[in-house]
Amino acid sequence: MAIRTLPPQLINQIAAGEVVERPASAVKELIENAFDAGSDRIEVDIEQGGLGLLRVRDNGSGIAKDELALALSRHATSKISSLEDLEQVATMGFRGEALPSISSVSRLILTSRQRGEPNAWQVSTDGAETFFDVRPAAHPEGSTVEVRDLFYNTPARRKFLKSEKTEFQHIDTLIRRMSLARLDVGITLTHNQREILRLKPSLDARDVDQRLTMLLGNDFLEQSLPLDMTASGLRLHGWVSLPTFSRSQQDQQFFYVNGRLVRDKLINVAMRQAYQDVLYHGRHPLYVLYLEIDPLLVDVNAHPTKMEVRFRESRMVHDFIFRSIHKALGQSMAGLSLASASPESLKIQEAPAFSSVERPTSTPTASSGATAFSMGHSTNPFRQTTLPLPVDRLLETYGHLLSGHRSPVLEEADQPNPSAPLGFALAHLHGAFILAQNEKGLILVDAHAAHERVTYEKLKQQRASGNIPSQPLLLPIRIEVTEREAEIASEHFEMLLEFGVDLSRVSPNTLLVRALPAALSQGHAEQLIRDVLADLKEDGQSRRMEETFNALLGSLACHGSVRAHRPLTTLEMNALLRDMEQTERSGQCNHGRPTWIQLTLKELDGLFQRGR
Repeated sequence: MAIRTLPPQLINQIAAGEVVERPASAVKELIENAFDAGSDRIEVDIEQGGLGLLRVRDNGSGIAKDELALALSRHATSKISSLEDLEQVATMGFRGEALPSISSVSRLILTSRQRGEPNAWQVSTDGAETFFDVRPAAHPEGSTVEVRDLFYNTPARRKFLKSEKTEFQHIDTLIRRMSLARLDVGITLTHNQREILRLKPSLDARDVDQRLTMLLGNDFLEQSLPLDMTASGLRLHGWVSLPTFSRSQQDQQFFYVNGRLVRDKLINVAMRQAYQDVLYHGRHPLYVLYLEIDPLLVDVNAHPTKMEVRFRESRMVHDFIFRSIHKALGQSMAGLSLASASPESLKIQEAPAFSSVERPTSTPTASSGATAFSMGHSTNPFRQTTLPLPVDRLLETYGHLLSGHRSPVLEEADQPNPSAPLGFALAHLHGAFILAQNEKGLILVDAHAAHERVTYEKLKQQRASGNIPSQPLLLPIRIEVTEREAEIASEHFEMLLEFGVDLSRVSPNTLLVRALPAALSQGHAEQLIRDVLADLKEDGQSRRMEETFNALLGSLACHGSVRAHRPLTTLEMNALLRDMEQTERSGQCNHGRPTWIQLTLKELDGLFQRGR
């Protein structure tokens, strides 16, 4: 077949196939143009899910009369002029493909008035024109793009679209995501002449809190940690959810690179690793995060939709994101709130999806630290609150308890002084739970879960320093195992030794334990070894080495922590409470389950209807 040049309309329609997948794609391109025009107010009008009408109006800088026709021409843009500009793109749009691509598959009218100019001008097209007639129009400063009958001339594309309701949901979700990118821009959305969303520009912290509450629900700020980290010319700021406030899906994760909403595997991996040992299995955190980076270090030209980016220093970016989130979670005492007294019905609360457009009645602050759990239909909240003292102060204040000595406060009074954040132990319930009293009321601790976290963090710190203290056993322990288990022990001998476990094979079915990590309970050494071998048999070496090491540390901590029904003395319980106050991430065990809860005096009064 002969080679020939394609007609301009067909070229634009091919480009439209890459850029304009559905009505929401066109809305995205038009809003990005409005952002680049310096707008602080954007109005989006939709009819019939976007197939009847898409109208985006802004109050930006506008387009000059003699550039209106050029704006509808392929590869015409005001945002780049050289290869150097392309390598450091700082705007949302830059390809010069959006308007001509949209106009090639719709009936489009572009009206604009430059700032400071007395008149507005308009140009229209139905996708077939090569010459555009510019005519006067009435319009305030800014631009309006009106798109009607999307895909009217490409019926094959139109038939693949979903229902009006579904297509509008895509637009609604997109606009909410983009409104998080630019908190300073007011955005209004209507569908079939009905107002769906009205967001005023966020000019101060209260406005920001209000927008986040409207878009993510009333609990988001209360259950999230504010974050602002800088290093190596990078800045990461925003909000990340507490580990016990999570969702079954990844639909509440918003990451912006220089203001651009992106989906990136590197970012996802870093976030997943940061939450690795504090998040309940199968759950996903919520976050709204903004990464600021030199435009030279990120390629935003990786995909026509500009939803994917490529970092030039990917390892540096990964490590920065991971360490920032890991540090934020480590410095917090993540909490939870409970809503009944029935432990059988305890389950991690499903964080809400994008909330309805009702205005919030109050604006929460980002400093609260309560995480919601649902238990039955009761509305009485039990809370696990933020511990008020930093680790170094806690160590200074309560360090004497770690050596097993009784607190002078306990010796001087018949009743323990509850001024410590987690209070002082009153009883050991059913061999599993510590009941403690503090100034706010009662603390209930899952002893095994708490000890597991404390032990795990100690082992991680020891391993990071290259020294996990090993405790030789007075009498080596012989363990009879299967031949496969013995082989696993031999294969992992060096790795186990690095963790303080001296485990050698002395016959085809016999292992000898000569030493265990000093931080672990020595009372159940045989069961500990069997559990660890079972974990190694299950996981093998399929995971990366660091994950394998952490998994093994978690296994050691879990199987080496205090067991249920093992009685604890008052001194042991108080020592564990003090350890928790000094341990990062002590609000959850290694599997993401809560380790303690707070019942305030007010909540206790409410349970018994006191004061009514």
